[in-house]
Amino acid sequence: MIGLGTIINSAAIVIGGLIGNVTNRIFRKEQQDALTTACGISVLFIAIAGAMQGMLNIDGESLVSGKSMLVVLCLALGTVAGELIGIEKGFETFGEWLKMKSGNGEDQQFVNAFVTASFTVCIGAMAIVGAIQDGIMGDYSTLAVKSVLDFIIVAVMTSSLGKGCAFSAIPVFLFEGSITLLARFISPVMTELATAYLSLIGSILIFCVGLNLVWGKKVRVANMLPAVVFAVAAAYVPWNF
Repeated sequence: MIGLGTIINSAAIVIGGLIGNVTNRIFRKEQQDALTTACGISVLFIAIAGAMQGMLNIDGESLVSGKSMLVVLCLALGTVAGELIGIEKGFETFGEWLKMKSGNGEDQQFVNAFVTASFTVCIGAMAIVGAIQDGIMGDYSTLAVKSVLDFIIVAVMTSSLGKGCAFSAIPVFLFEGSITLLARFISPVMTELATAYLSLIGSILIFCVGLNLVWGKKVRVANMLPAVVFAVAAAYVPWNF
């Protein structure tokens, strides 16, 4: 069944959010803060691992780094585009709307939880590649693996940030569902190189999410999202990054 991967992923996030919401009521404020920091550190190291995989190569007996120019250009151009469009503001407005419609108007952390969790589970190559596989071949195995990871991540995040994290299932459903439906058109664009570039830049954006979790909101990650589009486009530029 085409689209089953998106349904499984969205359901896993909702279930993780429900479980996390139960534990959220048990923990005291200082315990929630500690859990948020721990979650942030985990996200940081997951992102670092992904970024290093994309930037480091073995040359003979040496470990060399590369793609620095790719990172700088994609992040710079993506941030400028995102700031001009105002993506962060759009996410926050949607989060505020969700907060009121879901009866969580008193939850001061709702929007932050929704936005933070959404970025963590949406950004990355697994979401795009998995949705393409699901759309073309009906193979939801990649999204099934992602579902397990997202279940754990959202459960932990909800325990510390609140129930807004569970609503990240909505952008995941829309994002992965759209890619699944358009898979036959997107698949030719997502070459091996384009996927590698997207994974690298996506990992760096996830790193920024981790920064915000540990040290408070320092980076407007949503306004950097166009960087992944530039990353894919860079795969078609005749330069050696």
